[in-house]
Amino acid sequence: MKEKALAAQIILASASPRRLELLEQIGVRVIVRAVDIDESYEEGESVLSYVQRLAMAKAQRGFETIDNKNELPVLGSDTVVEIDGMILGKPGSRQQAREMLQQLSARKHTVHTSVAIVTREMSLIETSSSVVLFDTMEESDIERYIATGEADDKAGSYAIQGIAAQFIKNIDGSFSGVMGLPLYETAQLLKQCGIRP
Repeated sequence: MKEKALAAQIILASASPRRLELLEQIGVRVIVRAVDIDESYEEGESVLSYVQRLAMAKAQRGFETIDNKNELPVLGSDTVVEIDGMILGKPGSRQQAREMLQQLSARKHTVHTSVAIVTREMSLIETSSSVVLFDTMEESDIERYIATGEADDKAGSYAIQGIAAQFIKNIDGSFSGVMGLPLYETAQLLKQCGIRP
């Protein structure tokens, strides 16, 4: 009986430790099974359409390819940073991270995170958009931050829950959404699947 009580409730189609941590924070029991999808931007696609398409593609790929004999819901998510209509993804190099942080310094940008859940019966998606204002970052601030390695695999080259928090002057929206998984929206989707965090 105890084993059944601890059984997983969902499959997370992502290797993100932050998403796993956030789901565990609200008491969801998770199996992690990362998937690979083509994350290429399609010409003429809006930023919102792009982030929603990627989140749904991850959830669908996970549902179709992961060994899932218990038919657990599969959750996929994607986060993008938008500034001046441009998408700042994960930096390909430290120089790219440097350029992104210079762009974000003393400016507002928007972080869009979509979360999708796929089951045999339904495909659900929600998106959270948050406006983040960075303080002015001196070149020395940027260099010290990049040297920590925290920027290396983060959309927009920063982690709001990490060292970069010292540069965040204001946030209008979802802190967890900026981290990579908006918990309010996620909980609403889970409830539609019969899972109550």
